[in-house]
Amino acid sequence: MAMWVDKKYGGAGCTGDFLYTVIKAEEYSKRGLNCIFSRLSGDVVAPYIAENGTEEQRRKWLPKIVRGETVMAVCMTEPDFGSDLAHIQCSAVDMCDHYLVNGCKTFISNGMVADLFVVAVRTNPNAEKAHKGISLLLIEADSEGLTRQLIPKIGLQAQDTAQIFFDNVKVPKSNLIGEENRGFYVLMQHLEAERIMAAYGSIGTVEHTLALTKEYVKQRILFGKPLSSFQNTQYKLAQLNTEYNLALNYLDCVLLDYMAGKKDINTDCSMIKYYTSELAFRAADVCVQLFGGYGICTEVPISRQFCDTRIMRFMGGTTETQMGVVAGGLGIK
Repeated sequence: MAMWVDKKYGGAGCTGDFLYTVIKAEEYSKRGLNCIFSRLSGDVVAPYIAENGTEEQRRKWLPKIVRGETVMAVCMTEPDFGSDLAHIQCSAVDMCDHYLVNGCKTFISNGMVADLFVVAVRTNPNAEKAHKGISLLLIEADSEGLTRQLIPKIGLQAQDTAQIFFDNVKVPKSNLIGEENRGFYVLMQHLEAERIMAAYGSIGTVEHTLALTKEYVKQRILFGKPLSSFQNTQYKLAQLNTEYNLALNYLDCVLLDYMAGKKDINTDCSMIKYYTSELAFRAADVCVQLFGGYGICTEVPISRQFCDTRIMRFMGGTTETQMGVVAGGLGIK
């Protein structure tokens, strides 16, 4: 896991090459492994420590993350504040030698199995602008006062989702990531990479959905001939395959721009993230219809694609949030 981590912290030393990360995201999904357990911990959350943490934090945690001994999760969303990250209310009060954390986080992937959380908290409730009062803290799962509860859901059954409760949890000052009250900017710094990873996960899912369906329609006999011979079937799959290839090519271009350090690609990242997640669900919906009654049977893999891809439309940032970013890039406010 986390192949990008520097060798001195136990990684493979593929430092700076984001390509390894997105290949893993895509290849997992191509094989129906829609669970993001390992790549969330090592590729989404661990970079907060590697890029914004102290040297002490890197030496303490990165080797354990690479070995799989420590599983990570990031806690942003709250019951009353989802996409509105700037107005989170989970508080961290400065108690001189530690912070006292109180509040609740929800829809936390890896929440039940994580050993270490990156938690967005409000450290300055009186900040003139709400987003300037947010900090990031590393909080260990076995901290006194921290409890968690599983959230049952219709899809991504191999990936747990939880609510995390903080009741007077003491957090050492040394667990602060970056500067106090600058956490919002750290979160924004990582969003482009996270959206690209999510897009590759979605595009891999589309490929797997199409592969399952192409195999089925060739074998399914209807009115004495294969389902694949019907024009409706051919048109549906031709359209999805066209959209898949167009999206993949655009995504590859966005990836190359990101790896080259090109600025101002935030709009592209949001555009491709929402488009691929919408395409993944649309493909699953169309293909379930081609499977007919078998498509809703839980023992048939295509049914899992349908449930899993429905979650992708808001996991990692809703379609509406991404569209808002795109509209902003167009100067529409």
